[in-house]
Amino acid sequence: MKVLLVNKFYYPRGGDCVYTINLEILLKKHGHEVAVFAMEHPQTLDTPWREYFPSEVKFRLGPSLFDAFMRPFGTKEVKEKFVRILERFQPDVVHLNNIHSQLSPIVAELSHQKGAKVVWTMHDYKLICPRYDCRRDDGIDCNECFAQSQQGACQQKFNVFRHKCMKNSYLASYIAYREAVKWSRERLEKCTDYFICPSRFLADKMLEGGFDGNKLMVHTNFIDTGKCDVPNFSKEDYYCYVGRLSQEKGVKTLVEAANKLPYRLYVIGKGPMERELKMMAKDNVILLGKKGWDEIKDIERRAKFSVIASEMNENNPLSVIESECIGTPVLGARIGGIPELIDEGVNGMTFESGNVADLMGKIKEMMHQTFDYQQIADQAKRKFSDLAYYDFLQQLYQSTTL
Repeated sequence: MKVLLVNKFYYPRGGDCVYTINLEILLKKHGHEVAVFAMEHPQTLDTPWREYFPSEVKFRLGPSLFDAFMRPFGTKEVKEKFVRILERFQPDVVHLNNIHSQLSPIVAELSHQKGAKVVWTMHDYKLICPRYDCRRDDGIDCNECFAQSQQGACQQKFNVFRHKCMKNSYLASYIAYREAVKWSRERLEKCTDYFICPSRFLADKMLEGGFDGNKLMVHTNFIDTGKCDVPNFSKEDYYCYVGRLSQEKGVKTLVEAANKLPYRLYVIGKGPMERELKMMAKDNVILLGKKGWDEIKDIERRAKFSVIASEMNENNPLSVIESECIGTPVLGARIGGIPELIDEGVNGMTFESGNVADLMGKIKEMMHQTFDYQQIADQAKRKFSDLAYYDFLQQLYQSTTL
């Protein structure tokens, strides 16, 4: 089978990119022909398909700003280059990932028009929420743009502009509004065979937004579980956080809680809040900066547990999956799809997102809780293995019809 993978970036930038790269490896391992389509970028991985990549655009002041604002609607360059790769590769399946803004859903329509089957893995809530996360700046869950209403779809989507949801900017929010109106649910459903939802939470949100439940396939993401082999499951007297240092990740709340407790917390990652966190962190909170996987695995596998403190509706975070696959339980915020990955008292616990007091109490419990670390790793590796995912994917590719 010939599969064309599409994602806005083709280097390990975020979870969607890692998923796309791992999916390419998985499909090739099972004998499929695979091509890739993404936006050009200085860090783009080497690939024979790079000649078809549209030029890089940046959403900041500069000569390419106008092109960047037009990209979400489907520019001439993207259309021409995508048609060229379709005609050369002749894919049986086009598997879309994170394509908004830098590429646009025009690639879904073009794929359908060429007779390819279209499967789309959802990495966020963009198809129902122009802001991507079903949240407001004040931290309140929001469904104004997609909940069942007497308003028309265009009127509902206008809420993104009315509330300045995108970067607190009327301009960015108006572009998001126009993009949502152009790429309506009806238009996207018409050219997409199946939407893969890595969490039940995301699927339920899409159902709430009117999507056809017969096209929503719920299946967790996968990882290369081989990279999660560890020499032993001995634990040391600390816990850790691995991820981006930004407001929506709840890392400030985590540091506030950690400052009031006697236990060591190792924080791995970089982001816009790094300087602020360094200033507020007490001696028991150690910020280690960005690390490679081997270092992350060594620190995380010896931790008593890891913390996912998100204050946004995470979909199916790889940080939870990776932690469990190396036998480290997870203390996760009760938000989005995170609770679906945690079996209370078996492979971790949950706490109320953004609640410092609840987080402190659960950290204390987790520090003194005994877990079967070997069992956590074994069960996670079975659940999140590439083999289990491949079986699911093959059934989807072969059964996909419009």
